[in-house]
Amino acid sequence: MDGPVCLEYQVEGDDFLAAGEASNNIKETLKMLGVPSGICRRAAVVTYEVEMNLVIHAGGGILKASISPERLVIQAEDQGPGIPDVSLAIQEGFSTAPDHIREMGFGAGMGLPNIKRNSDEFGIETEVGRGTTVRSVIVFPQEPDRVTESQ
Repeated sequence: MDGPVCLEYQVEGDDFLAAGEASNNIKETLKMLGVPSGICRRAAVVTYEVEMNLVIHAGGGILKASISPERLVIQAEDQGPGIPDVSLAIQEGFSTAPDHIREMGFGAGMGLPNIKRNSDEFGIETEVGRGTTVRSVIVFPQEPDRVTESQ
């Protein structure tokens, strides 16, 4: 891979039929690029969780992935309601999902904790009434330089 591979998806709010397509496409791209399976799994968790947050909470948004030889940067941007208390939102089990979302099996309050747990770098920028940007970086393990010895 010479330069970064950049992927961008428009994710629609409340579109549960298409939910997961962007994250699956990103995972398949990583596999095609030969990214190790453990990294692909972490990336799949992060991208699925940010995609579902866009679908459930934000009314949709943009999911971006930038893949370089060193890292994967995942960013979700929305113009949704924002997060009033980030420290509360990243606690396992905390959810603002309404009952009809929970009845579908979503909204268990594990989205942001799962994103944070599977990221090497994690950040949230949010403003109530203006939207949220979630950024995750997964660093790829580098193979040690091979040293050749002449005898």
